[in-house]
Amino acid sequence: MIEQALIDDDYFVPDADNLVTEDDTPVDNFASAKQQRLLVSSIYSSQQERTFLAEANVGIFHTANQPAIVPDVFLSLNVGVPENWWDKQNRSYLVWLFGKAPEVVIEIVSNKVGNELGDKLNIYEHMRVSYYIVYDPSKQLGEQVLRIYELRGMRYCETTETWLEQVGLGLTLWEGEFEGRQDLWLRWCDKEGKVLATGDERTQQAEQRAQQAEQKAQILAEQLRALGVDPDTL
Repeated sequence: MIEQALIDDDYFVPDADNLVTEDDTPVDNFASAKQQRLLVSSIYSSQQERTFLAEANVGIFHTANQPAIVPDVFLSLNVGVPENWWDKQNRSYLVWLFGKAPEVVIEIVSNKVGNELGDKLNIYEHMRVSYYIVYDPSKQLGEQVLRIYELRGMRYCETTETWLEQVGLGLTLWEGEFEGRQDLWLRWCDKEGKVLATGDERTQQAEQRAQQAEQKAQILAEQLRALGVDPDTL
């Protein structure tokens, strides 16, 4: 059993020194790893005004005497990484230290052994994660590519609503290119369905706007010259 430490003479929590916070075992495939990067990088690039923690493949410790569960991606609002993240208790998401479970957990299905619709669903429900998302791009679990579960009371209810009201974000399936790979991707979006841009996409958009502004300036200059006006003298 995990040893426990007394805090404030009232509450017992597991001793972080006895937790297995990382095992350095590579388990992901190329597709899942790239999908995880897209989800995490885009939210950090586009939601800079908010306080949150989004990570991939980081363990969540939720119950004493139980090992961590490691979602593919999670999002927790109004929390941040502790200052000294090399401390053992700060290397993973310890629910009793953060004071809450993440609001969103996403599992990316690549085979039939993950039990995403069984044990994992029950664990996240018990943790009271507001939204549990199962993304199944290769249809390992059936014909449904995207499943969204919303916590209502004590139980998850499957919903077709892709706007996650409690976090102010939506999810959408997007056909396009990411890191040189054309595919169908799961992406964050706003209420109108516009995807949250990655840092590279934001740079590209800024360059496109600059090019369009330059083109408009050149057209205006040509029109002025046609009228006998030298634009360089204005």
